[in-house]
Amino acid sequence: MTRGPEHIAGVTTHTRRGALSHAFRYGVDYVLIDPEADAPGPLLFSRNRFNLASVHDRDHGGPMKRGRGVDWLYDVLARNGLSRAGLRVELLTQPRFLGYSFNPVSFWLVWCAEDLVAVVAEVSTPFGDRHSYLCHRPGFAPITGQTRIDRPKSLHVSPFQEIAGCYRFGFDIRANQIAIQIHFRNGAEGVVATLSGPRAPLTDRGLIRAFSRRPLGALRTTILIHWQALRLKLKGAHYRTRPQPPNHEVT
Repeated sequence: MTRGPEHIAGVTTHTRRGALSHAFRYGVDYVLIDPEADAPGPLLFSRNRFNLASVHDRDHGGPMKRGRGVDWLYDVLARNGLSRAGLRVELLTQPRFLGYSFNPVSFWLVWCAEDLVAVVAEVSTPFGDRHSYLCHRPGFAPITGQTRIDRPKSLHVSPFQEIAGCYRFGFDIRANQIAIQIHFRNGAEGVVATLSGPRAPLTDRGLIRAFSRRPLGALRTTILIHWQALRLKLKGAHYRTRPQPPNHEVT
């Protein structure tokens, strides 16, 4: 059954742990869509064409701005032993705002019947790099709200953190809300990032309200990233230059 797009008017938090403390909390707007269907949505939202808010296949599934969308995801799953037969996929992402796109992290949610069996966290950086983390349990057993999945860190994301340690992912995806936690751990240092919010149908009224309360959409995200980087630098955080990204797309 094709589902219409949903709106998650959520909250994201970041809390740095270790010798230098730092934290912030922002409202953020995500959409949850079926990437294989062009289900009817509000007038102000489009797939693969310009609008106030839109989601484009080329923004996801592969290199930034050159993605292959859901076909890329199925290739990744097949290489890791999961056939597409019987699967249902959703994409949780920040939409473009008036054509502008930047997503620090988007999530491909992979369902078998009513069970969440895999999540691909698609991480993008202001440096133009992207790397994805395939999260699943052994044998693609169901992922519950209590499941924690560890993956080694592979991509230079923040210039104030090393490419070392690992991420611990948690996904609590319910019919009425989502709650995602990513805990980066590197000895005594680390960052805990969360995304949470209620699920609701995507509507024109909701989009207008979102962009009036949080102007500029994804562009606002980019501005806030640089603002937080400046705050960290002023606190004395050590800046690391960008190394070459990994030569593989998925960890």
